[in-house]
Amino acid sequence: MAVSVKICGLTEAAGLSAAVESGARYVGLVFFPKSPRHVSAEQAAALAVQVPLGIAKVGLFVNPDDAALAAVLERVPLDLIQLHGEETPARVAEVRALTGLPVMKAVGVAEPADLDQLWDYGLVADMLLIDAKPPKGAELPGGNGLAFDWRLLAGRQILKPWLLAGGLTPDNVHEAIRLTRAPGVDVSSGVESAPGVKDPERIRRFAARATAPIL
Repeated sequence: MAVSVKICGLTEAAGLSAAVESGARYVGLVFFPKSPRHVSAEQAAALAVQVPLGIAKVGLFVNPDDAALAAVLERVPLDLIQLHGEETPARVAEVRALTGLPVMKAVGVAEPADLDQLWDYGLVADMLLIDAKPPKGAELPGGNGLAFDWRLLAGRQILKPWLLAGGLTPDNVHEAIRLTRAPGVDVSSGVESAPGVKDPERIRRFAARATAPIL
């Protein structure tokens, strides 16, 4: 099983270079002002031109309106939209139609009942990102370094291609893939030396462990 790696929340060239060199399939840029990983359209455009062909540039948005999406897409050549807020399935379909881009919807999980959302979102999104549900009152919808019980996903059939996220690090990603058989993984805080600052060595270790054979 070839596991895809997404490095999210990139803010500077060093982290981006490490992600590319490590074989990441996706690189994520965060357009959510409350996040320590937030980048402006100008910053994102400068990073985007450094991404080789074949690596998808993902823009992460939280409950964006049409104007917010348009303002970024005017400047940044994204390949995939990631919706990480409380967007309904209907809104996911609207964003897909509005932008003409594939959409990945994040679904927060803390208990078995949360997995029921995967079906509804799977009908309208091109991809799913299964993340740990943020704690009540959290400022960030993701990137909190929290994991959920990965055993909830064991043996589960999921309608669309998906990535596992939430609390992943170079030390636990291999076990997470073994338990869930995730076809892809997404990491942000787990490869940082400080909030918003990617550590190139941690990125390399993460990618190596994520793509190591499952015995």
